Amino acid sequence: MTEQTQSGQPIRWIIAFAGLMGAAGITAAAAAAHWADERLLGAVSAICLANAPALIGLGIAGSRLRLGAMVAILLILGTALFSGDVTLRAFYGEGLFPKAAPIGGSTVIIAWLLLAVDALLPRRD
Repeated sequence: MTEQTQSGQPIRWIIAFAGLMGAAGITAAAAAAHWADERLLGAVSAICLANAPALIGLGIAGSRLRLGAMVAILLILGTALFSGDVTLRAFYGEGLFPKAAPIGGSTVIIAWLLLAVDALLPRRD
């Protein structure tokens, strides 16, 4: 699943998701400006565009971070849940399932906290 090596090479799948998340953020911003609820899609855009650079950093860090892949997976899943739910609400008036956005947002918060913990752990060389 991962392309990481012991030498700390970038993890390409994480960087690929960063690109998809960045594209989703820009798309949400454009949709907010032209078609749908600006408040809802503005939040989607902000979440995507805040987490995409974090994923780039995690991908570049490679295997040097002990929890990097786990943090990336949680950021991806949490952002997808939050953004997917809010986007569906903006366009169709109904979300993915009850509490999907708060679960996604909480998952993203947990990911960021795990990243903070990871920063305090001894580095992998």
